[in-house]
Amino acid sequence: MGRKKLWIISILTIIMMNRGIYLWSQTSQTAATDTLGHTFLGELARSATSSIASCPLFPANSIWNYNISHLPVIPNSANYIASIGITSKLHAAFGSPMPGYPPPGMPYVAVPGTQPYVSTHFYYTKESAPGPYPIPSNVPVEGGRQSPGDRHVIVVNGDTCTLYEMWASYPQPDGSWKAGSGAMWSLKSNSLRPEYWTSADAAGLPILPGLVRYDEVETGVINHALRVAVNHTQSAFLWPARHFASTHSSTNLPPMGLRLRLKASVDISSFSPQNRVILTALKHYGVFVADNSDLNSLELSGAHTPGDYWNNNDLALLGNLHASDFEAVDESALQVSPNSGQVASRQQAHSGSLKLTHLSITQLAVEPLFQLHIAINSAHLIW
Repeated sequence: MGRKKLWIISILTIIMMNRGIYLWSQTSQTAATDTLGHTFLGELARSATSSIASCPLFPANSIWNYNISHLPVIPNSANYIASIGITSKLHAAFGSPMPGYPPPGMPYVAVPGTQPYVSTHFYYTKESAPGPYPIPSNVPVEGGRQSPGDRHVIVVNGDTCTLYEMWASYPQPDGSWKAGSGAMWSLKSNSLRPEYWTSADAAGLPILPGLVRYDEVETGVINHALRVAVNHTQSAFLWPARHFASTHSSTNLPPMGLRLRLKASVDISSFSPQNRVILTALKHYGVFVADNSDLNSLELSGAHTPGDYWNNNDLALLGNLHASDFEAVDESALQVSPNSGQVASRQQAHSGSLKLTHLSITQLAVEPLFQLHIAINSAHLIW
């Protein structure tokens, strides 16, 4: 997947694989009213926030948890969609495991407060949250321990409700970890990362709250925004994103943090009940553009549950929808502060436009050009 800022990334071996999540933790979801066939207008159309290990995935007034079905379309929407490719298919980058293929997706684990913390060392030190992190020795790594891919590691401390995420993660013999970058969030707070800082995701956003999770689908409702990767983005980002990962200056390419929504006019009645839950969420909460993809598709991230719970053939039918079925929405009236993910109340809502943030010429001059080598055989980062 696309990675960090304007730095040169040299990968010895890249193998594209589906994404998902290895669900080690005991998760819980309080179901809101079933959204199938309904449209929620107005403000926070949810009775409870999504949760993991009894922790909310950000406050109820977080931009992640805001129903955007009533928001206006952003003026440049048509150009953004055209640059993605109007025939680009929606692709579920998750599902049930298949023999001979890596486990699909991004694993996470929920741990108690007693979990020992271990040392972490990051290549992008200045933009990473310093360790130690509460990482179990047997924590799952995206794609498996031998994966040459993005190798995300995601951990939730269920006692403190702190989310830890790492990218390009490699365990070391002494129990410590080396990774490309690391980030942490309080799941009870709307605070964003510092401006221009990456995370374990190219947009500087958290990954976990944007994943499709099977347990949520089974309740009949997903009541939060999801996460998508597209083939090309521009060297800019929109709130609530904090970072970009592109050298392309075209203003018609989608910036990181752009919110896409499945058009209300799209008929989803012919899809399976499970797929309708996902598609209803795309109409009500949409997706954040959060990463670059080597695939010519809208790559929807999701949670992999061990076992054959997902019907892969059924998920493939999501590909009957294309980028032309989506539109980009204008979230400018929702911003309370550029450094917070809190959405404005109806009384606070204002007219205006979000700042499209680019890297300044001064910052370009001082940004070093790094070359990151991922050593597949030795399974650690070369510093």
